[in-house]
Amino acid sequence: MTAVRAGQVEFDAFDPVHRADPYPVYRRVREAAPLCPFLLGDVPVTVVTRYHDCETILQSPDWVHGYDAGISPFREGNATAPRSFLRMDPPDHTRLRGLVNKAFTPRIVGALAPTIHQLAGRLVDEALAAGTIDVIHGLAAPVASATIGHLLGVSQDAGAALRGWALAIARGTDPDHLLSAEEIASRTKATHDFQAYFRELINERRLRPTRDLLGLLASAEERGDVLTEAELLGISSLLVVAGMETSINFIGNSVLSLLRHPDQLAALRARPELISSAVEEVLRYDPPTQFTLRTAHTGTEVAGHTFARGDGVVLVSAAAGRDPAVYPDPDHFDITRYHGPQPARRHLGFSVGIHFCLGAPLARIEAEAAVGALVQRTTTMSLATDADSLTYLPSLIHRGLTSLPLTLS
Repeated sequence: MTAVRAGQVEFDAFDPVHRADPYPVYRRVREAAPLCPFLLGDVPVTVVTRYHDCETILQSPDWVHGYDAGISPFREGNATAPRSFLRMDPPDHTRLRGLVNKAFTPRIVGALAPTIHQLAGRLVDEALAAGTIDVIHGLAAPVASATIGHLLGVSQDAGAALRGWALAIARGTDPDHLLSAEEIASRTKATHDFQAYFRELINERRLRPTRDLLGLLASAEERGDVLTEAELLGISSLLVVAGMETSINFIGNSVLSLLRHPDQLAALRARPELISSAVEEVLRYDPPTQFTLRTAHTGTEVAGHTFARGDGVVLVSAAAGRDPAVYPDPDHFDITRYHGPQPARRHLGFSVGIHFCLGAPLARIEAEAAVGALVQRTTTMSLATDADSLTYLPSLIHRGLTSLPLTLS
């Protein structure tokens, strides 16, 4: 990705030098202009950083993914993987999401809550006995892998393999020209191994239906239509990658935000009921997903600029979350922002419109359970390493730490 100067503004937030903190770049671009030209490889697109413009595009039928119609300027990565409905447009998106909705019910998700809370509490208790924990590998990843494994009916023994596949595939969602040959090869192998494993599970579920999500999806019907193997593989991949990596990064970003704001950590210890508001604030302040892409389906106008069919935009929802036109003092982390009778305006952390994240309720449960257990079962927690040594995953879309070691008491 290449920065392009428009007047006095340049969008270079995707430069690795800004990986630890892209928000000053987002702010500079957002303040300078509503739209910023950008080169995605050698394809000119537009970066959108203001809340109202991002929200408008996400909710408008004038904007689509455009892959099936052949109009998207964004090349789909990981051509070896079956596509999920995340990158589809109606009517295929409507059909597949309708089938998944029938299996991904509040009852199924809610029934997982006690198990998730129990696991998070046990992991924190074990960490307290040891006096240390790596939040990413010792709390977030076990919670997320166990949850998605239980949801899909995957054996506990496959947890480590699921995480490895998810990391490689998630990294591979970035544009190919930003990936090394090794990363592309790793993505290809992970995709192959993932499909082989889930193809066998799907065949088992069709022969012997089960009540887990994969079993329900394998037998789901809508007007006589059933999910094909490719569609089931695409949905399974989406659930594993988005369901695991988003939750892991969500938990890690939440804990780090609290550590960096001791007053907010103290407030959460004193008022456990603020946990729901706290994780919502993280989704605004430092979300695990930084941006999404859209293509103009027809000629349309946004922020005074006319877009033609096939024009592409990069919607930086992470920048929109700190738009001062919507959020007072937006660079301040405030765990009460979403608490009380007049909460802040909804964030875009899980998107809006027809592509609103299906797994949002589950991700919230996981974050509340893991962060809540860590905060309420400990007296103190502090970084067990120098803050400058913390590193982030190389992915641009997915924002998360590679590790977060803490000392506990």
